[in-house]
Amino acid sequence: MRPSTFVIATVSVAAVMALMPGVANARPDADAPKADAALDTNSDIVVTARQRAEDLEKVPLAVSVVGGALLDRSYTVNTSQLSLLVPALNYSSANPRNTAFTIRGLGSSVVAVSQANDGLEPGVGFYVDQVYHARPATAAFDFSDIQQIEVLRGPQGTLFGKNTTAGAITITTRAPTFTPEASEELSVGSYNFVQAKASASGPLIGDTVAFRLSGLVTRRDGVIDNVRTGAKENGIGNQAVRAQILFKPTADFQLRLTGDFTNFESECCTQVYLRVGQSLRAPSRQYPALAALFNYTPPSTNPYDRVTDIDAALGVNTNEGGVSAIADWNVGFATLTSVSAWRFWNWDAANDRDYTGIPVQLSQHIPSRQDQYSQELRLASNGEHRLGYVAGLYFFDQKITGEPISIYGPAAAYYLIGQTTGTPAVAVPANLLDGYGTDGHTRLKEDSYAAFAELNYKILPRLTLTGGLRYTYEVKDGTYDTTVFGGPATTNTTLLNARLGVLRPQSYVAHDRESNVSGRANLAWQATDTVMLYGGYARGFKSGGINLSGLPLNTANQPVLTTAVIRPELNTTYEGGIKAALFDRRLVANIAGYYTDVRDFQATIVDSSQTVALRGYLSNIPKVTVKGFEADVTANITRTFQLRGNVAYAHGTYANYPAGPCPLEVQTAATTACNLTGRPLAGLPKWSTTIGGDYTLPVGSAALILHADSSWRTSYYGDPSLSKYTLIDGYNVTNASLGLRSKSGLEVALFVRNLFNANYIQNLTIQAGNSGLILGTPSDPRVIGVTLRARQ
Repeated sequence: MRPSTFVIATVSVAAVMALMPGVANARPDADAPKADAALDTNSDIVVTARQRAEDLEKVPLAVSVVGGALLDRSYTVNTSQLSLLVPALNYSSANPRNTAFTIRGLGSSVVAVSQANDGLEPGVGFYVDQVYHARPATAAFDFSDIQQIEVLRGPQGTLFGKNTTAGAITITTRAPTFTPEASEELSVGSYNFVQAKASASGPLIGDTVAFRLSGLVTRRDGVIDNVRTGAKENGIGNQAVRAQILFKPTADFQLRLTGDFTNFESECCTQVYLRVGQSLRAPSRQYPALAALFNYTPPSTNPYDRVTDIDAALGVNTNEGGVSAIADWNVGFATLTSVSAWRFWNWDAANDRDYTGIPVQLSQHIPSRQDQYSQELRLASNGEHRLGYVAGLYFFDQKITGEPISIYGPAAAYYLIGQTTGTPAVAVPANLLDGYGTDGHTRLKEDSYAAFAELNYKILPRLTLTGGLRYTYEVKDGTYDTTVFGGPATTNTTLLNARLGVLRPQSYVAHDRESNVSGRANLAWQATDTVMLYGGYARGFKSGGINLSGLPLNTANQPVLTTAVIRPELNTTYEGGIKAALFDRRLVANIAGYYTDVRDFQATIVDSSQTVALRGYLSNIPKVTVKGFEADVTANITRTFQLRGNVAYAHGTYANYPAGPCPLEVQTAATTACNLTGRPLAGLPKWSTTIGGDYTLPVGSAALILHADSSWRTSYYGDPSLSKYTLIDGYNVTNASLGLRSKSGLEVALFVRNLFNANYIQNLTIQAGNSGLILGTPSDPRVIGVTLRARQ
């Protein structure tokens, strides 16, 4: 951690709190840890999944909820760690831009370089304080001052925001309070891990205007050693700040203004040698021969040695932020809500996409800028009546610009083309690609308009029918324009074509216009005061995508213009479940079963026939099916001992995929497509489970607090080609903490992440050029540390 950054952040927060009247005597908020040893074991879990405050056990939807207190106890500060607590959520990220999260295996594609394609919308909606974040990259930042996270499973769109086909993650931050309060937290640990968090809230003008200020700084050294440069790669450098003003002139109206900024800057992110797969290509075009050609030996063939020797620049510099205004006006029979927001996202990173010490690629990055504007109006009925409703209008405007840059080095020609090319064979100069590169500009403009409504009608006092509809109209325009430069001059047609086979200029314009009606129907029966059964049908829609990473080439080495726009994705889900809160809520169980059919599933694939596959392109998979069940169970054994168990079983298949990417082991120089029908859905473990617990023990006037959670996932394919070489083995991760809390709100805790130092692969990549080299991101090793917390 940079000392100056830490000092400035600490002094700034301390200064703000020092100027606050009454903070020293403030009372803790409802979500703050209690000073005694009792757990809050029989309180209702309140969710807003249907745009009104409801008991989770009364909501006929599959929803997982993680409260702020559990987030604090489990040291969960980002979406990656959240997936350890919610088994149905899968998260993988090669770097913040190439981030993917799925629910029930559906959403963004598995991690690959191709996920940088700006023309593909996520299937999982990501919301913070009701504001939709369009780019998955923004979910890679650390959380700060969170009240609650809800993970909604299945198609969403009849109640709020942007239409999503797989589900939604909704984050609610802690709101300003009129009762003064503050919290401070400092953690230090292995690998020079330092994290400081602070928040403060209180009145500014009586009981009319209140504020909240919160911030976070995280630093950690890299866990991958670069034996060539001596650098520590894949470190963490994150900081975030959020400021809020709550204006509440009457009991019936309030306005919440929020501004936030988050930055991530680090020498990140790379992968290491994982294994070598064998294809049916000529031996001279496979990794063993290519490595021998350059007298290259990787620094280690054990990925858990966590070493690399990449020779190109590496670094990430990304930030995002924005402002929002949320107004709520109680008009008696209903509440009118307005959500207005502007957000931005900046991205730049340097990468070594050959992941070796061989100078194949010297530079590869895609500087990008995204701006989005959104406006939502909702009218939601108040109180419990025979008829309840939510109706609204939504507008979303997005613009993304990018500048794809790639430059090759002195080893690229032999590594990617070979020593000869063409028929008859022509000798390839060793420097044919040295300095050869591409530069360009991409642009996506999207406008989305929607009207939605959902009605709840009590047919009988204990039987409720729900129906919802959404009309969506979207217009997208995309531009892709790249040129090539550099490399030695040549007039030989065969050599020119070989060079263009690696990178060629492309320029095209694409347009897509879609409209759709989607919706849901649901029947819920409150069998007893504590048991509810429900069943339902939902239809989700995601508009067509525009390929903004370049188009695949045909046999004549020309771009296939028909692939510039892909078809919309349609998701049909049938779901049934039971929710029970038994024995005075000492046992709470939520169980759901589902069957999902997705037509024209949108995915990113890599064309295995190409010499270089630095980026994939968008494509439709005709049909994907997923079926399974999920269970969330909480047992409050005593007032001081709670156990939690969560399980997700999912069986996903490519029900119809006749022309998919080919597994490495069957690729030849001419292989173009393979039939993957009936094969497992990539990126989806069949079983995912989490068990956890909390135990508090009185120790004099203090309390000893023990927390543990353990997450286990079975194996899954880490690449859409489903090659046997891309199977990621199952793994288990256990985290724990032990703390001592005083009645004054002070706490000291010892924490450990990855308690048993489990080695596993987080995501993998097939090296560009289809040499057979497989790269992977190894798990973070065990981190042990100590935390000091204070709440006033």
